[in-house]
Formats: sequence, structure tokens, C-alpha cells
Amino acid sequence: MDRPTDTVVVSVSWASVGPVSAGVGGGTTAGERQRVWRPDWPCPVGGVLRQQRHGGADPTYRTDPSGQVWRGLRTPQGPATLTVLARPHLGEVHARAWGLGAEWALESVPAQLGALDDWSGFEPRHPVLAEAHRRHPHARLGRSGLVMEALVPAIIEQKVTGQEAFAGFRDLVLRFGEPAPGPGVERGLRLQPTPEALRTIASWEWLSLHIDPARSRTIVTAARVAESIERTAGLTPEIADVRLRSLPGIGVWTSAEVRQKALGDPDAVSFGDYHVAKDVGWALTGAAFDDAQMQEYLEPWRPQRGRVPTLIATAGLHRPRHGARMAPRTHLPGRGTPGRG
Repeated sequence: MDRPTDTVVVSVSWASVGPVSAGVGGGTTAGERQRVWRPDWPCPVGGVLRQQRHGGADPTYRTDPSGQVWRGLRTPQGPATLTVLARPHLGEVHARAWGLGAEWALESVPAQLGALDDWSGFEPRHPVLAEAHRRHPHARLGRSGLVMEALVPAIIEQKVTGQEAFAGFRDLVLRFGEPAPGPGVERGLRLQPTPEALRTIASWEWLSLHIDPARSRTIVTAARVAESIERTAGLTPEIADVRLRSLPGIGVWTSAEVRQKALGDPDAVSFGDYHVAKDVGWALTGAAFDDAQMQEYLEPWRPQRGRVPTLIATAGLHRPRHGARMAPRTHLPGRGTPGRG
């Protein structure tokens, strides 16, 4: 659900660039469209967009030495390559896009960078959170508006280590996705596979990606109703949660991950995560929580419960990792570690 924000000032400059082409490092390329956006807060572009990245080798997400972020997007209007660069000395964010979805991608830039995220009703209520908020006053939840883009990697991340999940997502995109349009090709930027492509991946190919039958079935089931799933971007987070969890294999954790990234839902909490409850308890009470304890503890922050673990993670607060860690599985098919779904 869009949350109104009266303080964001948007200034847009559009340009359709003709057939002139230049190298990726500068100038313009054919089919390029541009936008300049002026937020009224010091927008931490990299930090907000990083919420959409799935591991350091995510083929749909790149950064260059200038700090410019490159994203390969499959928008409702078609494929797009989007670049976003902060110009803090000007108080501006410069964006460029190519492909059939370029216009949609540029329109989405403010939402992706947190323009729809309203912290005004959030009360820290705890000195640790107050200090984290003071140190990170410009933290925002971005909203991609792309539900399948968030759902596929979230399903892959169910019940496995981050290392295994990120590798599976990376290989899925490299093998069954496609190059992003325009200069995205030279950058090695990729698009996630289409729903049609996901539906036709053979069972043995999923296994070769280290994605077990339970998760691959969930992805294929979602791909069959992809159009309906995308429409949840226009619903309230509460209704979107019900719709998402009506699909077999999508539980509380997966729905929360999707609502955080696609809808910017401030109340979404990743219950069932291997670390979140423990880190929240350790940061705020000195003792690790389980999910039930975290759920009870976070209740006073409803409908912005998700901001608590977000602030804790942004501040880099987590319990010492001295105990045994989840280990990647060494064979498939097999059962993952119980928990996230």
C-alpha cells in the first residue's frame, strides 16, 4: 500500500536519446532515458537499494567504482536496465534506463529509494533503538513493486544457508535468465527468468542448481499464477500476506521477505529466520529470543514491527557467532534445516 508522504519533492527530467552510442563508462547509448530526482533528505542510495540484492554475486545487481548501482529489472512493461547514482553535492539522484520497461523503471526510482516509507509514527521505545535511529536517521525501506522478483529468491532462500541460496539464485539467473538490455549486456547484468521459463525447467536441472524439489515446486507453482501474484503489489500488506500464503510452500517467513522488498511493508517480520529473533533478543535484552518471544516483545511496535530488526541490522548489532552454524547440504534431494517457509 502506498503511504502518502507530503515532504518528498520530485523533480523529473526526461530524455529520449537517439541513435548516438557511446561506451558504458560515459556519454549516452541508444534508447536511453533519463531522470533526475531531488529527494528532500540525504538519500543513502546504495544502502537502500542493497535491500534488493541477493548476495554479493547477484547477476541482477551491480555497482561500479563511482558508486552507481545497476539493476536488471523485469517490469510490467518489459525488460529494463536501470542505473541509479547519488549526487549528494547537488541534492539529486540521477537515473538512466534502457529497454521496453525503461519508463516504468524510472518512475519507480523514488519508491525504490524509500520515498513512500513513513517513519513518523515509529517510537524507538528502547535506548538501543533510539541510538540506532539517531546514527542512521535516513534509513528507509525501499519498495520495488515487483513481487515475483522478490518471491523467487525468497523461495530459494528457504531453509538453507545464505551461501547455498545465493549460489542457487545466481546460477538460476545465469542459466535461465537473459541479458539486461542496453549497456547491461557489457556489464554482465542479467534479468531473472520469465515465469514461462521457470515453468519449463526440468526437475533434474533444478537439482543441478542445488534447489531441492520442495522449493522448485513452489517456484513453478508461483510461476503458473505470476500475473495474479504481481497484482498483490497494489494491495494492502495485510491482504497481500493472505494471498501469498495461500500458495503451497509459501509461509510466514517467505511472505515477510517479499513484503519487505516489494511492498516496503514496515510491519513485515521474518519470523522463522535462523538469526533474526536471536539477534533482536540479544541486542535489546542481552539474551537471544526464539520466535514466540520476539513476537510478544515486538507487539507494542505494531504496525511497524519490522522496523525493529531493520534498525538492529542497519546498526550492525548481532549476537556473537560462537555456536555451531548451519552447514550447506552435501547432497540433494534432501531435507533442509527446519524453520523458514
